[in-house]
Amino acid sequence: MEKTINSKGKQILLYVTLTILGLYFLFQGLAEASGFFIPLTTAVVLSLLMIPLCRKMENSFMNRMASSLVNTFIIFLASVGFFAIISMQVKTVVDDWPKIRETMAPKIAQVKAFLFEHTPLEEQDLESSEDGGSLPFMSSDSNAGQKAASFLNSAISFFGDYLITFIYIFFLLNYRHRFKNFLLLLFPDSRRHEVKKVIEKSAEVTRRYLVGKLILIGFLAVLYAVGLGISGVNNFILISILAAVLSLLPYIGNIVGFGLAMIFGYLVSGETGVLVGIIITFGVAQFVESYILEPYIVGDQVDLHPFFVILAVIIGGMVWGIAGMVLSIPILAIINVVFSNISPLKPFGFLLSKDDDDEKE
Repeated sequence: MEKTINSKGKQILLYVTLTILGLYFLFQGLAEASGFFIPLTTAVVLSLLMIPLCRKMENSFMNRMASSLVNTFIIFLASVGFFAIISMQVKTVVDDWPKIRETMAPKIAQVKAFLFEHTPLEEQDLESSEDGGSLPFMSSDSNAGQKAASFLNSAISFFGDYLITFIYIFFLLNYRHRFKNFLLLLFPDSRRHEVKKVIEKSAEVTRRYLVGKLILIGFLAVLYAVGLGISGVNNFILISILAAVLSLLPYIGNIVGFGLAMIFGYLVSGETGVLVGIIITFGVAQFVESYILEPYIVGDQVDLHPFFVILAVIIGGMVWGIAGMVLSIPILAIINVVFSNISPLKPFGFLLSKDDDDEKE
């Protein structure tokens, strides 16, 4: 009997060790191949968003190739418009940066003095953290050329991934039935109806979540713009857009958005009225988002437990950076649908799902 227990213990330990090692190498591989997987995963998610419009076009006046091309172009124009707005606002910040830096200098000095007095930090700690912190085109040291080259390489890499994403979107939309049939053919005839149901439910959950989030971002951008504009925050349009987009990152995005408003609002002006306005704006926005917009617009489409949402966002950030943080929730929602519809994996689906009974216990 004791030998049997020891054997089972060793077996469990072996499985746990192999699982941990497998997950480590999986995430390590995903991180190493981020240049391939990030554009492809983004294209898959955006393709799921455009499938209903594709179907409407194909059922009315277009063939599949034309509808796929048109929908890809729609996403391209939307992304270009977003980057254009952000670029114009960033240009304004860059042009005003000398004035902003001069205005912020006394406030930063006060913060440093507070940190030196009330924390273990010393002046050399902050000085070492500031080394190399300037933008490549604003640097004047001997490494300026190297920094500029690195910045240029990053920009080329970004635009390469940006353009290849739309190529992926076109092919995914145009050949979506082929990919779907491929997945169905992997399973026996007796299971294909079940597999088809899982595929359709995964696509529907992702699509509803994305549409709800886009509407939510629009409402929040307007709400932030009105509140921060009335409060007298400089560059309030840029801050409003960034804070609204950052709502894609649960919990973390709201904190970062508030920090941006404090930096470009209160630290620049130093006026108490601006500080009060920022606090009221974000307080009202969070109340409206949590109790009005989120339940009625987004709803419980992803049905994920908050703990695993935070965990997925953190892991996504560690593996793929900001892109991973944004993509982590749709990916986890699809995984949850798969787990919940496959009998051996249902315990994992239960673990990931949000259960009202937890609040009663």
